[in-house]
Amino acid sequence: MALYLLVLGVCLLVIGCVFLALMSVGTPRYRTEANDLIALFDKALESQVSETEWNTIIGYPIRHDEYLENTRRRAMHLMDTHGRRWQLAQGKSLLNQEGHAELTVLRDHLAAHTALRESQQR
Repeated sequence: MALYLLVLGVCLLVIGCVFLALMSVGTPRYRTEANDLIALFDKALESQVSETEWNTIIGYPIRHDEYLENTRRRAMHLMDTHGRRWQLAQGKSLLNQEGHAELTVLRDHLAAHTALRESQQR
């Protein structure tokens, strides 16, 4: 009987510790920033991005910054309009020439907007 109570007590202690640990840990959150999008656009322009990486970042909504969310949506629209997913496996560009030009403009605009925002915060 004593062994039963000892095992029960240890099990309850372990379960309680695990429960407390799970309750005290917050939910992990990924927060896409402007530099993340710029780095992704640079990799896409250099044909070094995978479709999975593109979809992971572009497919995740950005709720903390409306400008970044609009940029993300424009990039998603670019992929829908000018994307060449089937040629990515052959080592070719993710976008056609027109999409490549539009992504360059979008990347430069985002970089200028980010630089302006950083200079205003100082």
